[in-house]
Amino acid sequence: MTHLARHAEPGTPRSSADVPGRDAVPGRGDFLEFLGLTLAAGAFVLCVVRPEVSEALLRTLAATTAGFVH
Repeated sequence: MTHLARHAEPGTPRSSADVPGRDAVPGRGDFLEFLGLTLAAGAFVLCVVRPEVSEALLRTLAATTAGFVH
């Protein structure tokens, strides 16, 4: 995960989100990362097992894009 470097002025109050190693909502970042990886892996498996799905998706995307152009 990405961690931002924050340099606070001395004497300024820090929120719990500014504490290194602590999320504003505990565990949420890990869950969202897991969910995104699961969706990406599922899409990859679907495209490998059923190649016609990716072809149909591309055909639909091209038709929709062509509809916007006209």
